[in-house]
Amino acid sequence: MKSLLLSGILLVWLFSACTPAAPTQTSVQNTPVSGLVPVSSLQDTPTSAATPTVLVFPTPVPEEASATPAAVPTTDPQATLPAAPTFTSDFVETPRPPAEKWQQWPVIPSITAHALEIYRQGLAMGTDPHAFAKVGDCQFVPAAFFGIYDQPGAYAFPKGYEYLQETIDWFSGYFGRQSAAVRGGFNVASVFVPLQADPAICRAGETPLACEFRSVHPSIVMISMETGFEGRTAAVYEKYMRQIIEYAIAQGALPILATKADDFEGDNSINLTTARLALEYDLPLWNFWRAVQPLPDHGMDAERNDKFHISVEAWNVRSFTGLQTLDAIWRTVREQP
Repeated sequence: MKSLLLSGILLVWLFSACTPAAPTQTSVQNTPVSGLVPVSSLQDTPTSAATPTVLVFPTPVPEEASATPAAVPTTDPQATLPAAPTFTSDFVETPRPPAEKWQQWPVIPSITAHALEIYRQGLAMGTDPHAFAKVGDCQFVPAAFFGIYDQPGAYAFPKGYEYLQETIDWFSGYFGRQSAAVRGGFNVASVFVPLQADPAICRAGETPLACEFRSVHPSIVMISMETGFEGRTAAVYEKYMRQIIEYAIAQGALPILATKADDFEGDNSINLTTARLALEYDLPLWNFWRAVQPLPDHGMDAERNDKFHISVEAWNVRSFTGLQTLDAIWRTVREQP
């Protein structure tokens, strides 16, 4: 859905983002599916090295996806599972490469002392430690991202990943929840436009972003805004992303930023800008771009071939690595005194 034009406000064409695909009739087997994508092999391997093996397992096809699911690898899913991570009260920051080397950043981020302080201050302000929010476009709607984790019996974790269930239980109800700040067509500017707010849940004159924070009082917020429109610049993206970040921090929520799979703009300037903002504000960065590099067409939808929409396999990777990211951040802040 494209942004509405407001009289007297310069919304122009830059306020439109991803366009949802027409619904596709796709059957899904009535058996539990695994939300697993082992990404540990990506963590310390430069992208210039040989492509590591990534196991991708089937998930229900999201409403936004129209491509036919690729064949599922027959590799034993329990053959290379890493052990569950260990979280202790001995907090140690992990240095990050410069923003210009964002492609080498790990898929799953660690947390910094400054980010931990944002979280702590938020709790003191009254944020809900059991709540997280999502700010995004069509790639964040529950049918495409996270929704399955609020459906007991619809997913399963192989041995070695069962620990993720604790995070699902902790944040239960927020995976499948429709965020007031998420909609197909949204972008970094849309969430500041009151006419884009859902009147069924938002107050008169309230922006989608303000509506979401008032409704949820999240302690963590995941932010992922795409740029599928010709002419959108990194400078415009940065301007509004800064506002989203600063608003979230002012509300006491710890922002988690995300890279994107596509290079619609042609020079990866959006992902570079996101990495720079993550460094400047000292925030976690979920490097989704790196997670999908081993997939066919690097996770892009080959059938649409529009340089924007991602494949069904990439949807799987997105939900699972997003869960790993939420888990890693939550366990770290939980263990700190």
